[in-house]
Amino acid sequence: MFYKDERLALFIDGSNLYAAAKALGFDIDYKLLRQEFMRRGKMLRAFYYTALLENDEYSPIRPLVDWLHYNGFTMVTKPAKEYTDSMGRRKVKGNMDIELAVDAMELAPRVDHIVLFSGDGDFRPLVASLQRQGVRVSVVSTIRSQPPMISDDLRRQADNFIELEELKDVIGRPPREDPDEARNVAFAGK
Repeated sequence: MFYKDERLALFIDGSNLYAAAKALGFDIDYKLLRQEFMRRGKMLRAFYYTALLENDEYSPIRPLVDWLHYNGFTMVTKPAKEYTDSMGRRKVKGNMDIELAVDAMELAPRVDHIVLFSGDGDFRPLVASLQRQGVRVSVVSTIRSQPPMISDDLRRQADNFIELEELKDVIGRPPREDPDEARNVAFAGK
């Protein structure tokens, strides 16, 4: 449900897409992802949202962030917050929903179609608002994992639901044995 002449923008909820692909047993090749959607329309922007732990000497996501930044993605990051929960466990919080929603609303007058890579039900009101502005919205996530990674409300609201597993042959690569090595290779675009 794509038209070659439509102006398109990708909005990638990084942690949500990573979790969905991991649940399906593959890694995302972001170079292939970008190429695939450039074939589907006139891509104006590809946004990638993620929170970063600033105080760690090495962040496993840093190579991905750098690679995406140098290869045509608009990176939106913010420092993640660390805290200790009531059980004494170290937790990290880094929600990027507001940043994604604001950017989508600002870009809406300039695009025909937004592709949201997230299954987070909190985005349902955003999708409804974009639709009221005349923007078609496709959502990419999965119902084939256990549990499904997409909210039923979000799936029903979207103009088009794209099953992530059906994109596996086009934008996927097998997961690597060593996670740090896999990230470095995948993020370097090799």
